Amino acid sequence: MKDSEFFRGDKVPMTKEEVRTIALDRLNLSRATTFVDVGAGTGSVALEAAIRHSSLNVIAIEKNPAALSLIETNRARFGCQNVEIIAAEAPCALPTLVDAVFVGGSGGNLTEIIDWSLAHLTSGGTFVLNFILLDNVTTALNYLKTCHVADLQCTQLQISQLTTLGSGYYFKPNNPTFIISCQKEAVHACEI
Repeated sequence: MKDSEFFRGDKVPMTKEEVRTIALDRLNLSRATTFVDVGAGTGSVALEAAIRHSSLNVIAIEKNPAALSLIETNRARFGCQNVEIIAAEAPCALPTLVDAVFVGGSGGNLTEIIDWSLAHLTSGGTFVLNFILLDNVTTALNYLKTCHVADLQCTQLQISQLTTLGSGYYFKPNNPTFIISCQKEAVHACEI
């Protein structure tokens, strides 16, 4: 989906189109029944997942009132009845185990969110995190290495868009984005 299809706000983050495509691919939602998007922002990841997989139950967790309003507006725009919006800060109550978790924002609770995510993932479930801050990448990778996860991967993306400049063109860069992905093993408690 194009970024331009989503309603956006000035201070509400959105996972950009190219990053969203790779994150959704890493989430491997084709056989999933329930998916959680933590720190959903505009809801772009949750909503695109819901559109791609119409039988998927999607839960978007977000604490920012402006973002919650945008998620609701975007959900109505796309008619995504399979998206439940939870106004909360993760970790929070979640009534079920899920097959996949995406973390787009951690609000400073990164290790707690990792523990919470792994506790709510089914065995073999997929876990994907996106970051622009290198400190968060390092923290997440070091922490996940102490957890019972398999196939731990990290990819850095540097996306640039062709933009006009006078009578010519240049590539306007976005912030580098880091995508971490892994699968939950049978035991989910961290060994710290």
